[in-house]
Amino acid sequence: MDLSVVILVEMLYAVASLILISSGLAVVFGMMKVINLAHGEFMMMGGYATITAVNLGINIFLAMLVIAPLVVGLIGLAVERLVIRHLYGRLVDTMLATWGLSLFFIGLATMIFGNTTTGISTPIPGFAIGNYQINGYNFFIIVVAILLLVAMLVILKNTRAGLIARGTMQRSDMAAALGYSPDRIYMATFFCGSALSGLAGAVLAPLVGLVPTSGGAYIAKAFITVIAGGPSLIAGLFSSAGFFGIVNQVFTFAISPVIGEVALLIAAVVLLRLLPQGITGKFFKGKL
Repeated sequence: MDLSVVILVEMLYAVASLILISSGLAVVFGMMKVINLAHGEFMMMGGYATITAVNLGINIFLAMLVIAPLVVGLIGLAVERLVIRHLYGRLVDTMLATWGLSLFFIGLATMIFGNTTTGISTPIPGFAIGNYQINGYNFFIIVVAILLLVAMLVILKNTRAGLIARGTMQRSDMAAALGYSPDRIYMATFFCGSALSGLAGAVLAPLVGLVPTSGGAYIAKAFITVIAGGPSLIAGLFSSAGFFGIVNQVFTFAISPVIGEVALLIAAVVLLRLLPQGITGKFFKGKL
């Protein structure tokens, strides 16, 4: 019984982690069709923003949930104004530009923070379930992922700003004809996607040792999750993260963590071979 509870919690944690890692990319790539290869570096900057704020004496939860998303969102805003807005509709050029940005951010972080591993302690202690030890911080990540999904669903479906953003991504000419500025809407949407990436990096920072190249550990999983999810933003993110998180943890517990990562990648290849339009291209059609 104790082992079953531990496995369930670890599965939920794996799913929540994938949701956090992929949420920013789901907005930038899923909605805006911008291939942001600097997504991992946005997460890395969120981690460093959190660590810096905590070292300055700011409460860790305030640093993770407010300061880091705001800082990375503003960086994303500058990137969109200076680079991305000139490349909308040019996928290859955007991919090359964001790859260059990722190298730039890695070099900048190395200059500022050095190339040594840094980190912060988890603010929630672990506890025992029978003979097994569970990291209490995993529950915090699960709660944040749930609240994030609910917030995204409510904003995109039930608010005027969300409806305008979704409409502009589909038909920017119609949005302009109705008196809205597609340029400002794209700018605001990229800001939100960047802030979500910063939030993910901030929340995961206490669990990992941070170095300037840490973003490379997230980018593949984020793209796999978003692409496998298909055209529906929320339903696709939840379904693909759920599937890959469960596959990863099943093989992790059965064999080893390395095999769990390999199984996730194999599952992604098989899924996209069987469902080239993603999960929501076949199921959950019409869902947000």
